[in-house]
Amino acid sequence: MHKHNLPRTQAMRALSPLVLAALLAGCSFIPKYERPESPVPQAFALAGSETPAGAKAAADIDWKDYFTDLRLQRLIGIALGSNRDLRVAMLNIEQARAQFQIQRASQFPAVSGIASGTRQPSIVNGHYGNQFQVGLGISAWEIDFFGRIAALKEQALAQYLATGEARKSAQISLVASVASGWLTLMADEELLGISRRTLETREESVRLTRLRLEHGVSSELDNHQAESLAQAARATYAQQQRQRLQDENALALLLGQPLPDDVRASLPSSRLANAAPMQALPAGLPSDLLQRRPDIRQAEQQLIGANANIGAARAAFFPRVSLTAQFGSVSNELSGLFKSGTWAFSLAPQLTLPIFDAGRNQAGLDSARAGREIAVAQYEKSIQTAFREVSDALAGQATLQTQIDAQSAQAQADTKRLALSDLRYRNGVASYLDLLDAQRSLYATEQSLVQTRLLQLQNQVTLYKVLGGGWTDTNAPAPS
Repeated sequence: MHKHNLPRTQAMRALSPLVLAALLAGCSFIPKYERPESPVPQAFALAGSETPAGAKAAADIDWKDYFTDLRLQRLIGIALGSNRDLRVAMLNIEQARAQFQIQRASQFPAVSGIASGTRQPSIVNGHYGNQFQVGLGISAWEIDFFGRIAALKEQALAQYLATGEARKSAQISLVASVASGWLTLMADEELLGISRRTLETREESVRLTRLRLEHGVSSELDNHQAESLAQAARATYAQQQRQRLQDENALALLLGQPLPDDVRASLPSSRLANAAPMQALPAGLPSDLLQRRPDIRQAEQQLIGANANIGAARAAFFPRVSLTAQFGSVSNELSGLFKSGTWAFSLAPQLTLPIFDAGRNQAGLDSARAGREIAVAQYEKSIQTAFREVSDALAGQATLQTQIDAQSAQAQADTKRLALSDLRYRNGVASYLDLLDAQRSLYATEQSLVQTRLLQLQNQVTLYKVLGGGWTDTNAPAPS
């Protein structure tokens, strides 16, 4: 530290030009951001004209208002509190906030306390002497004349905001996955019931054909056919039991804990046809997705961050000005510190001008520009993906109910056909093949009806998800 014996007023006067320079710093080379044009049509092919007028948008409906089944609400609440993927998404936000704060702090000088003592020979007489100093110091603070640090801060802020949107997307996906998993379990239980009844019916057919064979009324062929169908039903029942357990395990993974016992016990009595209704949702316009879909907003924040990186890369071509300063007390004796006449002040500005770097700065700028183009492509793809997901869900909404109505009528017809075929067979009017065909037809129709009902309900869940529903804004504080 150079000892100038400057009074405090003189020291502050010496600092004022540097403070002014710092205030004037901040020239930005970040390109002006312009949102890319939406690469999708202006409207959906199926806009859901049957949606009631005044219906709320999916993004404005809380998941508790959309999923009205109390059991499902309970499961979603458990998942939001215990799901590990969502927990990681929340921690990613905290990490991104800290990274932003680190980058923001680079704009300000870091003031450190300094205390040192040295003993060295004098140049004049060779005698050893002491020197002690205590004070404050600023080490290599870069004055951001050309906005390099500010651009990096903007990039860190965009990354933080993108991470927040990723957390919202994670919650939307989790809510939809739990709802879909719950509906799948309901369907599994219903399919198990159908297979159980079918197995009982076919075992009864085995006993009947065996009895008729013993009395010479039916043939050995009828008996073997009945046994074959009974074994096929038993194998299907075992397969569906396995699927039911696997689907429960998948739901437990989403919940982060096992399915509550009382909720599991209520499943056998549940039917998809009696599932709690979900609200009709207006599709809106594709442009609405830009504001409602967190994944699209996440992609746009990443694009903004990539745009800011270009500003930092451009600023690297210009000089960097850094400042090292110290202010404190210097004395040859410890007891002399902080006394009048021992105060000293030093400034050491440094300017670094890039002259030859073997193309490093140019490569950094090229990389930043390529990164922005990648971000543009990813942003546009996120919009196209969202458009496709909404269009698929609207197509399902428009056709699945018609399919269910047709399959319901088919199931009723097959039920009557089976009853008539059984009556005709018992009275010896029809062959056993007619009865078996009626049984197979009814079994397949009932299974298809359950699966289609499951598709319709899951399609409603998907439509809510792809329109941006399932996220409740808790007004998380932005980084300050």
